[in-house]
Amino acid sequence: MKQNITLSVDKPLLQRARVAAARRGLSVSALLSEELRGLIEREEAYQQAMAKALADLTNPPALGDARIRKREALHDRKGLRR
Repeated sequence: MKQNITLSVDKPLLQRARVAAARRGLSVSALLSEELRGLIEREEAYQQAMAKALADLTNPPALGDARIRKREALHDRKGLRR
């Protein structure tokens, strides 16, 4: 369901918007509707990514091998130490 809104903009901006819309084969109303939809979609995607990142920080993946307990064990190579 579509709903009309009233919008006030400066005349020079409206003229430039008409040119931009015409280049895309759209009305100013359709141009604004597309841009508004894109803005909302980007904002929602950002919020989802932020929530995922925060969840990942709360439960980070395990790094390395938990069986190695000492620094020396990481650097111990047969034949290199005497």
